[in-house]
Formats: sequence, structure tokens, C-alpha cells
Amino acid sequence: MLARVRSAAVFGIEAFPVSIEVDISFGLPGLTIVGLPDASVRESRDRIRSAVRNSGFDFPSRRIVVNLAPADVRKAGTSFDLPIALGVLAAAGVITRSVVDDLLIVGELSLDGGIQAARGVLPVAASARKRHIRGLLLPAANGPEAAVVEGLEFHPVKSLTEAVRALNDPHPVPLRADCAGEPADTTHGDFSEVRGQLGARRAVEIAAAGGHNVLLAGPPGSGKTMMAKRAAGILPPLDFDEALEVTAIHSVAGLLPAGTGLLRGRPFRAPHHTVSDVALAGGGSNPRPGEISLAHHGVLFLDEMPEFSRHALEVLRQPLEDGVVRVARAQRTATFPARFVLIGAMNPCPCGFLGDERRACRCTPVQIDRYASRLSGPLRDRIDLTVAVTALPPRQLTSMTEEGESSAPIRARVVDARARQQARAPATRVNTNARLGPRALRDVCRLDARSERLLVEAADKLGLTARAFDRILRVARTIADLARRDDVRYEDVAEAIQYRG
Repeated sequence: MLARVRSAAVFGIEAFPVSIEVDISFGLPGLTIVGLPDASVRESRDRIRSAVRNSGFDFPSRRIVVNLAPADVRKAGTSFDLPIALGVLAAAGVITRSVVDDLLIVGELSLDGGIQAARGVLPVAASARKRHIRGLLLPAANGPEAAVVEGLEFHPVKSLTEAVRALNDPHPVPLRADCAGEPADTTHGDFSEVRGQLGARRAVEIAAAGGHNVLLAGPPGSGKTMMAKRAAGILPPLDFDEALEVTAIHSVAGLLPAGTGLLRGRPFRAPHHTVSDVALAGGGSNPRPGEISLAHHGVLFLDEMPEFSRHALEVLRQPLEDGVVRVARAQRTATFPARFVLIGAMNPCPCGFLGDERRACRCTPVQIDRYASRLSGPLRDRIDLTVAVTALPPRQLTSMTEEGESSAPIRARVVDARARQQARAPATRVNTNARLGPRALRDVCRLDARSERLLVEAADKLGLTARAFDRILRVARTIADLARRDDVRYEDVAEAIQYRG
């Protein structure tokens, strides 16, 4: 007796089809899974056997062979539990049809026959639609996530018994794609809570408006972390395509809460400085997205940046330039998107009080140089804005009347600047100034003779590389967009130059 059902596996953030063939024959009772299954798939044998029996079905006391095709690609994860169990029941005659080609099935089984949420259901649903499969049989907890993909029939189930009933008597259930999170991230506070620091606030606003990277350098307690946490709240709301990418990444990583549909809030990721390079960039035997991909279309905040390991920091170089992370494996290469605003924070020296008028620095020049050199030159070259954050005087901290500008007007300016960049997108093929290529940059950032002389003089005195030269132009273009100007002026270039710390 032979049965076949369809499922899918996720590699990176893309899903590929897997055909599950089940053969029941005479021989010693046992369940064998072939087709390059990993340990998590091989362990499903005991879960499947218990789930089938605890759901009131007889598990065949015969030789059962399960083949996961294509057999030359390794299969990982627990989402094959449900399709394998249904394949066994179809081969045993419990399910009326032995070939289920019109539905794609994913789900993890509990020992009592319950069905748990699976990872990566959104990419699986997108793959089903792309391959013109009629519907999806999936855990009920993943329903709102899969409903983002239109044009499919959905069969959400909570138990193995419901899954058998859905295959014997299919009745699609309409699902609604709920949006999780507010378009503006208010979970980390408002900019009005930040006292003073006008220069640093201005740099963060420019970074948000143009998608630039910024480094805040100052003593402990000067407000660096406060401003970084509020940066996600001044970014424009995610559009549908951006929200789809963010949701898919979080789904594959297993960070999408059960019952959640499309994520609408901008991601904010702040990994600890002990994070490994693999956890930051992504990877593993079955590649999973790292912190920089989880921050896609949002903010990646690295507090105490020099305390991160050199290997972890250096993996940022290629994503900051290309906006993607490529994890190569023997079978194939996984590509994770990683287009984010990097906000780094660091002290001016190991003790943190270099230049502080109230506290004396205890560090030697050698210690200060060694501390600063933890950020390599190539990495610093990819940071568009570097700004010094000074310690606030006690009088300013205790003032009950002084309150900074709130996030709402700042966000309005950022949204307007992004809209101006979006209007130029058909010509430049990118929607943020930070992504402008050399040719597009020259087209949208034409300078007069005075501004050119200033930029050339700055390049000579500061020893700027070609990359830094272009990044100054991109920042100047963003400053002009915030001022609602079509041309880049002398004062825009001058302000952009001062951020090359």
C-alpha cells in the first residue's frame, strides 16, 4: 500500500517542495525514514506513533518506509510530523485518498495528537501559491500568518483527528490576516524624554531619514541608549512588501508569536556584546537568520560597540555594503536580507570619562588607542555619521520645564524626506539615499563649484577614501531632503563633513 502527500522545507527564508511517500508492506514492524532526514526528523517516529494511537487510530503493525523526496537534500525540522502521520494513515486506508497532491501539509505533532505551530509557514504558503497548489493544511496557530498569502484555500487544524477529517471531507476555512504591532514603534519611549543632545538627536534623525549608519560616542549616562531605542519610532511605517519580508524572517527564526499575522512595527534588535559572529550574521547547518537579518527594515543597536568581538564586528562589513547576508553550504547558499539602520554606541575611552569636565580620565594614551582600534578602519568607513555625545550638566537634568521635541514631528519630517527619496526611486532604482550607487548619486547630488572645493579640501585634510567621499554626498542629499530642497547646497555638504569623526 502506497500513499503520497505534499509538504515543504525551508532553507534560508525560501521554501522548496518535499514529496512524502509512504509504503506499508509485510515484514518486521517498524518505521523507517529515508531521504536525508536529520535528527529532528528521525525523532518524529516516536511522536507519530504515539500521536496516531492517542488519536484513536490503529498504527499499522507492519514494515513502514517513508521517503522524503528529493532524497539528495537534507530535511530538518519538526514540520514533517503531520504530513508523515497523514501519509501513514492514507496508506493504511484511514484516509479515503492515497494521493494528496492538491494540498500542502505542515505541522508538528504532540504525543496526544495535538498540532503545534510550525516555523516558516509564511514562506511555505508563498511557495504553495507559486507552484499553483490549491490549498494549505496547517496548524491553526499559523492561520493568521499564512492568510497573508492570497489565492489559497486554508484548512487550519488543531489535532490529528481534525486533519484526517479535513482530508476526508475538505471544507476550506476563510482566514483573516491580522496585523501585529503598531505602525510606529512606541514601546521604547518618546524622544521628548531625551534632555538636550541636539547634535546627537539631529544625527539620529538624519540616519532615520536616509537609512544611514550612525555612531554615538560619549561618556556613560549621556543618553546614547535612550536615543537609539527611540530611533525605530521615528522611522516610516512598513509598507506591505517590507512587512512581508520582516514577517517571513521572524517566522523562519521562530520568533513570530502564535496567532500573529503580518508584523507592522519596525524591528529593533539590540544583541548583547557577547553575541557570536554566527548569531549576529546567521548560519548553522540549516541556516537561520541572525540578528542583522532580524533587524531588516528596522534598527540594529550595538551598545558598547568596542566590547563586541572582532570577528562579530567584521561580519557586518559586507551586509552594510550589500544589504544581504549569504551563508554558503555544500548543498546550496542561503540569502538573508539585511537592510537596516545601524546605531552604534561607545565610550571615548575604556573608563568612559575622556573629555568629561567633572571626572578625570584614568586611561593611558596606549589604552585609549587600543580601545579605539577595536573598530577597524574598514568598518568605520561604512559608518556615515559619527557624533560626540557630551555629559549633561545636573541643572539640565533636574529641570522640570525643559522638554525635547517629541517623536511625532521628527517622524513627520523623516516620512516627508523618505517620500522625496521614493519619488526619485524610478530614476535611481533605490528608495533611500544610503543605497544610492555612484552613478545615481552623481545625478541626484550635483554640487556647485564652491561645494565641490569644500568637499575636495575635506577629502585631502581628512584622508577620506572613495567610499567615505560618496557617503558624505549621500548624507548631504538626505540633509537637503529634510530641508525639502531639490538641490544640495554648501551648508548641506558642510554639515555632512562634520559627521566624519
